[in-house]
Formats: sequence, structure tokens, C-alpha cells
Amino acid sequence: MSTEHLTCQRVLSITVLLGFMIHHMLRVNISIAIVEMIFRNTSNTTQENYGPRYNWDEKQKNDIFGYFFWGYIITQIPGGRLSEKLGAKIVVGTGLLAASILTLLTPVAAHLGHFCLVVDRFCLGIALGIHWPSTPPIATKWIPPADRATFMSHMAASSLGVAITLPVCGYLITYWGWASVFYVTGSISLTWSLCWFYLIYDSPEEHPRITSSEKDKLRKEIKPVNTSLRKPPIPWTKLLTSGPVWSVIMGNTCAGCTFFVAFNQLPTYMSQVLHFNIKTNGWFSSLPYLVRYLVSLLTSVAADKLKRTDKFSTTTIRKFFNVAFFAGAGCLFTVQAFWGYSGVVSVAVFTGSLGLLGLVTAGFHTNPLDIAPAFAGTIFGVSQVPMSLVGYATTEVVAFFTKEKQGFEQWAYVFWMLVGVNIFAAVFSLVFTSGEEQSWSVDADAKEREKLEGNELSNKV
Repeated sequence: MSTEHLTCQRVLSITVLLGFMIHHMLRVNISIAIVEMIFRNTSNTTQENYGPRYNWDEKQKNDIFGYFFWGYIITQIPGGRLSEKLGAKIVVGTGLLAASILTLLTPVAAHLGHFCLVVDRFCLGIALGIHWPSTPPIATKWIPPADRATFMSHMAASSLGVAITLPVCGYLITYWGWASVFYVTGSISLTWSLCWFYLIYDSPEEHPRITSSEKDKLRKEIKPVNTSLRKPPIPWTKLLTSGPVWSVIMGNTCAGCTFFVAFNQLPTYMSQVLHFNIKTNGWFSSLPYLVRYLVSLLTSVAADKLKRTDKFSTTTIRKFFNVAFFAGAGCLFTVQAFWGYSGVVSVAVFTGSLGLLGLVTAGFHTNPLDIAPAFAGTIFGVSQVPMSLVGYATTEVVAFFTKEKQGFEQWAYVFWMLVGVNIFAAVFSLVFTSGEEQSWSVDADAKEREKLEGNELSNKV
């Protein structure tokens, strides 16, 4: 732990990376398992026996996906704010521990009935909802500004988790049935949760095993964070009327449309429209997420290097990566809307669009740390609320168009919707994105520091 190469900061980075892999592992496992949990809407009456099947229609199936997001919404803003106040250690650890238990109980919930499974997924959403907005607060205390895009790229390891989970789940289902998916992923998450509580601390000052040299180095590189119990009050009016904040909100929301269509529906599309078998489905469904993670990692490192050169402003860097994703995704889904009946085209488009999604880690995912470091978790939480609603809305849209038949003609309407959303987001981001800390963020933190210093002076007197 205290060696020169395995510093406490690196342990944090590794644990955060693994945590986001596990986060999406717990979310995507049902996307492929459900293919074998329900009777298919197909004329083929011979279906493999990978465990009990249930007579749930498309609406019921998409409710299992959709109600996760209603739970997910509830803890977005509280998750960010609680992490700013109490620290990410207890907030994230408790959430992932609860999510592990709920995942292990998923086969039991399915056996008890559709309603119980929906409740289980709703509670899973509550447990996992705190995770993403809890990351910026811990980054402000452990990661220097010039390295934060790289650190935030660990959030994109969620895609790496999906890339590994989907093919592995395909094999688990083939050899041990769909219930094994939840037992294996839940056990992995439970192990990670226990490691998180032991290894992670909210700041270098609180860590009992950090070396004095590493602590001194971090103190020099990181702007001091207000560590008093009383955090600056949130200037809600200024925050919610800020163009750069809305750029983060709209960016996260619109990107969510592309992500959730792939995340929840891609295995079903490949099974029922492209007719891939379960093992092939797992491999091809996972490929886009692997590419996304690699792109995220490379572009985040590139963004940090560009920032160090001072040749481009932070605003220019954030706008470039945001617009590159949205414009590129809009073009790719135009191709999908015309030729998505081809397996080759579909794999290429989803791989390309989710690969481009990796660009946003150096864009709006890191942007809250630029515009309001003291409220980064809150801003990220606020942006996750409409994004989560989009997650639910996309399940309803897909269910509406495919309730009678799962065919390319029905899916084409969904792809055209994604074209329009991405074009809108590209224009919005180009106009409103900023990389400069906002005056209301500076003023709020400065006022709280003045109060703290005044109280200390009074105590001395």
C-alpha cells in the first residue's frame, strides 16, 4: 500500500475503475439473461431450456428495465450531495453492498412473480443511483486538476464491465442457466464492496496508510478543499440558470438516449431482428462497450495533455469532445436507419456510436469539475436525473414501436429519433459549454472560507 509504485492514489484509481465495471455489470446482466427468461415473440416454437421461462409480454419486459430508472432517479442528487458532506467512502460502499444483495436475490424475485422482480430492479436503481455523482467529490481531494479527465475516464470502465459481462453471461447461461448470471455477478460485487470499505478513504489526510511523501505531493498539486463539516450552501437559482450547467445536463441526457437504447435493447435486437444465437449475441453486444472504454481512456489522456500545453482553453477542449461525439453519432444512426437490417452494418454502427461515446469523458463528464468544483457532485447528480428519465423513456418508446412485431421497420423509427437527439445536442453543446469556473461557484466557496476563518479567529480571541 505504501510502496513507491502502488500509491494510495493509484489504489483509489484501480478500485474506482473496478467499481464502475461492477456497476454496469449489475445493470446489464439482466439485458442478456432476459432473452432466455421469457418466451420469445417468434414463430419458432422450439426454444432452448436455460431455466424457467415466464409469459411476460414486451410491455412487461420493458417495465423490468424501465422501473430501474425510477429508483435510479431518487438517489442521484442526494448521492452527490451526501458524498460532498459525508464522503464517498460510506455512500458508495453502502450503495454497492445493497446492490450486491439485491442482485443475488433476483432469481428469487423472478420466481415470485413479475411484480417482485420489478420491485427488486427498482430497489437496485436506488442502490446504484448514488455511484456516479459520488465520483467528482472524491476526485477533488485526491486528483490534481491536470489529471482529472484521465481519472474520470475510470467511469467509462463501466463499458469495459459490459464488454466482459455480456459474453461471459452468454456462456454462463449456456452451461448453468440464466440464474447463474445473477449469482456470479452478485458475488463479485459483494467482494468488491468489502474491499472498498477497507482500502478507500475520502482524503489523503484521513488515510492511515499513506506515506508522508505522497501526502505532501498531493498537498502541493491539489487546491485545498473546504474540509469543515459545514459545506457552502448550494446557490440553486444561479446553478439552475447557468448555461454551462445546462450544457452538462443536456449532454448527459442526450447521450443517455444513445447509450440506453444499446444498453437495454441491443441483445434483444440482435436476437430477434438479426437472429444471433445467445453466445454470438453476447460477443457482438459486448464489442461496442470495449471500444467505448478504449476511446474514453485514450481521449481523456489526450485531453489532459492538451490542457497542460496551454495551447487550447479548457472550454475549447470540452466543446470539441462533446460535439465530436454528438455529430458522429448522428451520422452513424442515419446509416443505421437506412441499412440496419444488415448484421454487419448494425455491429459497425453500434460499435462506432458507443466508441464515440467515449469522447464525452473528456467532455461533459469532466466538465462539472471545471465549472464548479465545490458542487461537482451535485451538478453531476442533477444531470443524472433527466438522463435516468431518458433511460425509462427509451424502454417505453421501444416497447411502443415493437409491441406487435420485432422487425427492422419498427426499429427504424427508434434510429431516426436518435439522429434528431444527437444533432440537437451537438448544437446545444457548441453554444453553451464552458470550461471556466463560474463566478457563483467561486463566490460560494470564498464566503464559506471567510466564515470559517472568522470563526477560528474568534475562537483564538
